[in-house]
Amino acid sequence: MMSAKEKPSEAAEPVFFSAFPESPGTHQLPHEEDVAPDKRKKYIKPSSRHDPQLEALQRFLINWINTTLKHERIVVKNLEEDLYDGLVLHHLLEKLGSLSLEVEKIALTEKKKRLKLEVILKAVNQCLQLEEREVKWTVDTIFEKNLLSTLHLLVAIAQHFQPKLAIPPNVNVAVIAKESTSSESETACTIERITQDREPAENSSISAEIFDELLNHAPRKLDAVKEVFLKFVNKHVGGLGLNVEDVDSQFADGVILLLLIGELQGYFLNLGNFFLNPSSTSEMIHNVSLAIDLLMDGDLLEVPINPEDVVNQDVKSTLLILYCLFSKYKTKGT
Repeated sequence: MMSAKEKPSEAAEPVFFSAFPESPGTHQLPHEEDVAPDKRKKYIKPSSRHDPQLEALQRFLINWINTTLKHERIVVKNLEEDLYDGLVLHHLLEKLGSLSLEVEKIALTEKKKRLKLEVILKAVNQCLQLEEREVKWTVDTIFEKNLLSTLHLLVAIAQHFQPKLAIPPNVNVAVIAKESTSSESETACTIERITQDREPAENSSISAEIFDELLNHAPRKLDAVKEVFLKFVNKHVGGLGLNVEDVDSQFADGVILLLLIGELQGYFLNLGNFFLNPSSTSEMIHNVSLAIDLLMDGDLLEVPINPEDVVNQDVKSTLLILYCLFSKYKTKGT
């Protein structure tokens, strides 16, 4: 049997999920509002930092980085604090793009960290082939731990190297632009988009609408659909000694989803790649994220699904995943 995304398993317990990342926005905010004379600064409005969509995007990116760099023993808990010096970006680019950068692995002084970051961002801009007007970050803004710039940078890297990654769509934030001159200071507030709307495939859009209709207006038909899915799932995981009785809750930790995908697609999932007995929310999110990545890589899933929705037992999200598997493999084994 072939192995999907197989990497060498390690005997030691992975440290990248040893603790759930701190809630975005709980750390002390940087003094972004301080603008030097004849300078311009743009930053997320403090009250907008607690927007649920923005916090969800930060958690998604933290989980993505930690999953990608799992074997590097790198733990990111806060985006702007942990990425400003270029260390994590260096490892991320080497892992995703196989880029070999002529920079020190570890820079100890602030001057060397900044020089390292400058080399890394130059390589990123060249790799992404962005026009100057499209670049929404600078060495200064990343090094100064500007969350807005850090998010734009990470989203651009993720979209370039993993275009099928289910990044939370349509994340917009209130942004303050502040400019200081020798005589006066000007401030403007606008709305800035960090992630784009994702256009789902026509079939995915139709299936999403169908589940919306069932959830809102036809609960009895929805129960019938669940029964069909349960029969399908148990047919393929029964040989593993598993039995699913509740669609709403038993897929939330991602374990059965991963085992089901492995059974349907005919490969063995390395037990070192996921948590067979997840004991925390972060471990569940890791499992579900891996399942979604596998489905995206196999062109089975087109509609964007947030792993946290599945973990939080959102019925529609779970049904959409099961639907894409059922549509592809409903005749398998008959």
